[in-house]
Amino acid sequence: MQTTKKDLLKNFVSNLLRKKNPDEFLEQSAAGGLKKTLNAFDLIILGISAIIGAGIFVMIGSAVIGTTERIGAGPALVISIFLVALACIFPALCYAEFASMIPVSGSAYIYTYATMGEFAAWMMGWVLMLEYAIGTIAVAASWSGYLIKFFEGFPFLPEVMKNPPVWLVNDYQTALASGESIPHLLGIPICMNLPAMIIIMIISFVLLKGIKESANFAKIMVLVKIIVIALFVCVGAFYVKPENWTPFCPTGIKGILMGAFAMFYAYIGFDAISTAAEETKNPQKNLPIGLIGSLVICSLIYCFVTFVLTGMIPMSQIDLKAPIAAAMSFVGQDWFAGAIAIGALAGLTSVLLVLQFGTTRILLAMARDGLLPSVMKEVHPKFQTPWVITILSTILMLIGSLFINMQVAAELAIFGTFTSFVIVCIGILILRKTEPDRKRPFKVPCCPWFPIIGAVFCSGLMFVALREVKTSAFLFPLWLIIGIVIYFMYGYKNSRKEVAIKIQETIQTEEDKIISK
Repeated sequence: MQTTKKDLLKNFVSNLLRKKNPDEFLEQSAAGGLKKTLNAFDLIILGISAIIGAGIFVMIGSAVIGTTERIGAGPALVISIFLVALACIFPALCYAEFASMIPVSGSAYIYTYATMGEFAAWMMGWVLMLEYAIGTIAVAASWSGYLIKFFEGFPFLPEVMKNPPVWLVNDYQTALASGESIPHLLGIPICMNLPAMIIIMIISFVLLKGIKESANFAKIMVLVKIIVIALFVCVGAFYVKPENWTPFCPTGIKGILMGAFAMFYAYIGFDAISTAAEETKNPQKNLPIGLIGSLVICSLIYCFVTFVLTGMIPMSQIDLKAPIAAAMSFVGQDWFAGAIAIGALAGLTSVLLVLQFGTTRILLAMARDGLLPSVMKEVHPKFQTPWVITILSTILMLIGSLFINMQVAAELAIFGTFTSFVIVCIGILILRKTEPDRKRPFKVPCCPWFPIIGAVFCSGLMFVALREVKTSAFLFPLWLIIGIVIYFMYGYKNSRKEVAIKIQETIQTEEDKIISK
């Protein structure tokens, strides 16, 4: 009897640690039906779409001056951005090696499955859902705020569009905390961020139509926001006063590190480029170009904007909600506020596109492995997109937008990003050891040092932040616990069934071959 229990325990642990060979993922991908249409330029556009948005138009203000829960970096934010870029470049190289070897949908979830086993892969997928889906809610809330600012520039619009009631443009918690009158239905307060919900639904429709259509849409959004940012840098440079950079580092090293934590929000979703691997032409070459190229370009843009913003306006005058627009108003360039609003809307729209895209591709990969219901892996016969997942994830995001506070959502998404970066760096070290002879079209240079530096760097920033942001520091472990419960209640059992079905299909295929001979 004791031996039986040991065998059961051994079998249980073996299932948790069961890995999938990268070749299995490639076979799944070949039968998946997603269309390969993206080139290196498309991937760079997707990367810029993800990175240039909320970081510049929203988070840069709080990263400079801080919030109630964390201090800011002041003008030294440019050092924070350098640290963020440094922290990202090592994971980006690791993503590039993985994506060139296993060019399928799923990103870090797939890479974890190939190196650490099923349970770790499920947790990675669960964390990526936090990064992308919760990040979508935070960005949609920012988009809503800029839409109202855009409407304010048109005096002929109805007052309700320029100054909507608080219950119509905020999450449930924020609306109730405002103290304003809230309508009730059957005794229940009615609160919603209507513009945020509308843009989430619009982006979902674009994604349903097809990846190429989504990439073309992203190109338009990227062009608009790059023009606006270039105008800000060129015009704002004439108003820079060096004395505004003094003191350069008012909060010391701790402020620089917390500024880096805040600006990590800007880089959420750049790893979503790797989720497009299955829809990329020549992914072995184009994915590394897309990942590293977009990271370098966007980091330079952030440095230019930070120098100009902190030089134009004293730190105490920087606006938390709309720092770029407020800075132009401060120097008397009110005409530019409308252009900033347009650029912000375009920038945030493109970020939403990439985040929602990443969400659906992660869920698709998990459904293929039996960790989620099989209906979720269905691909639309006409558009060749995962339509069931797109609709279901949209519904969940709409529900989440009713209750989740934007600041907390942003911090949770940052913790998700840190975790995925650390795991991917460790995964490269494992696969180099377990499969040293596997063909690698792209290799991380200076391995194992670069992956180790990436893992240590991201872990250190996450540890510093966990001590400062109390609410999200509690909710992030809670999210992990919920993921563990769901895995053992559904994923573990269902994935065993999926494995059994695939074994049976393989046996049947071999028997058919024998009979045909």
